[in-house]
Amino acid sequence: MRTIKDWPAEERPREKLLAQGSEVLTDAELLAIFLRTGIAGKTAVDLAKELLTEFGSLQALLKADQIKFCRGKGLGSAKYAQLQAVLEMAKRHYVEILQRGDILTSPEATRAYLCAQLRSYSYEVFACLFLDNQHRVIVFEEMFRGTIDSASVYPREVAKKALAHNAAAIIFAHNHTSGINEPSQADKQITDKLKQSLALFDIRVLDHFIIGDGEPYSFAEHGLL
Repeated sequence: MRTIKDWPAEERPREKLLAQGSEVLTDAELLAIFLRTGIAGKTAVDLAKELLTEFGSLQALLKADQIKFCRGKGLGSAKYAQLQAVLEMAKRHYVEILQRGDILTSPEATRAYLCAQLRSYSYEVFACLFLDNQHRVIVFEEMFRGTIDSASVYPREVAKKALAHNAAAIIFAHNHTSGINEPSQADKQITDKLKQSLALFDIRVLDHFIIGDGEPYSFAEHGLL
């Protein structure tokens, strides 16, 4: 059986990453680098492809709990711990980027950070990124859990938190467990309600992101704020 070492250098995932950057790799190639080795009769890339088929997507694999994750071929508790460490390092990396300056100058980092925080949940979470008057991050807080609608998100609680943090602006974010990142009518209504309530305290709502599959949906970019 041919191993990855037998492949041309430009086709090996690790060498490809080093030469061209991580963004050119497929999900299977990225996962293969994480796995490092395959199993009997399968290269790491073959195993990665099988795992992606088994779990349904890379996101589903990353979101899997320990029991489900460890059932996968070639996986186990050590790999699960390694993955959780990688995910946590990514979160902390984006926090450091956002805390260093104006959040509006780091839109990609903001999206990546919110995805890292919210995409793994199997239930809906509504969160707030509280900002100072220079749009620097004060704190990220998960505010509400469950079905996100006008009955479960309370503007008064959001305003209380914002005032407690002396926030001048807020970015909202919540996840859609369906993976669909289009806003519902309820999403639009609660955003308008929150914006009006916070305006009474001169607190600006800069954006509301919906985290699903693919690129997060931005209310601001779609003219909904």
